[in-house]
Amino acid sequence: MKVLDVLGVRVEMPTNHPIVLLRERDGDRYLPIWIGAAEATAIAYAQQGIEPPRPLTHDLMKNVIEGLGHRLTEVRIVEIKDGVFHAALVFDGTVEISSRSSDAIALALRTGTTIVTGETLLEEAGVSMSAEEDKDDEVERFKEFLDHVSAEDFETKPGESGTEA
Repeated sequence: MKVLDVLGVRVEMPTNHPIVLLRERDGDRYLPIWIGAAEATAIAYAQQGIEPPRPLTHDLMKNVIEGLGHRLTEVRIVEIKDGVFHAALVFDGTVEISSRSSDAIALALRTGTTIVTGETLLEEAGVSMSAEEDKDDEVERFKEFLDHVSAEDFETKPGESGTEA
């Protein structure tokens, strides 16, 4: 499995559709995932360390998991099916529960959990950028990337599988 880092959330123009960009930790591939506005806000809040006065849904989930004495040990982005990314939450290293990828990412950021994906999914839906580019310039590359990409670029074509091998 490949470890992914969350680079950030941005609204794609001209559709005004939010996107979260994940980056392969030890590589040069990026995984863009189109998400809903509420999930984009939840992810951005977690990245910025914003704590609302009352728990939002993902904060509540984190509190419930911890309150019951369990731990989210891994978040897996497992497949893309009909243009939609699917994820799995792994609890205590053994129990796996299906999740929307945006919810899984928001929860991972709140719990400090590692996000991973398989090589097959990165090959299928990942976008490569030059490893020579300066890492300090990631946000600018992200903005430039979004200016030249659309959701259709990541749709599964007929006959192709979006599942892990």
